[in-house]
Parts: sequence; C-alpha cells; structure tokens
Amino acid sequence: MENLPKCLKCNEGSLIPLSDYGREGATIQYKAWVCTNPDCGFHLRIDNGEISIGTKIRETGK
Repeated sequence: MENLPKCLKCNEGSLIPLSDYGREGATIQYKAWVCTNPDCGFHLRIDNGEISIGTKIRETGK
C-alpha cells in the first residue's frame, strides 16, 4: 500500500481518498479525503467545484 498523508488535525490518523460518481455516472476520483481516526472525523471534499472542510462525519440514510 502506498504512503498516505498524515492527518494534520489529529496527527494520529491518515487521510484516505474516496471516489464517487457524478450525476451522469462519470467517476469522480478523490472527491473527498477522510481521516481514518474515528475520534477525529476530519474530512475535505469537493462539491460542485467548491471545497468544503469539516470536522464531523455524519451518516446519511442513503
């Protein structure tokens, strides 16, 4: 496995890249980066060309 960047918020977890699919089914690679430390919950994501940075991960009903 390749080296993943360390989370600079908690310094314990690593940031892992997540991919998704667009509205028309095209793959969006690295749409989000999420900390592997569940107590940290840091994430960074791209939505409609805008970057959002959060500190909490929440589950959805999807």
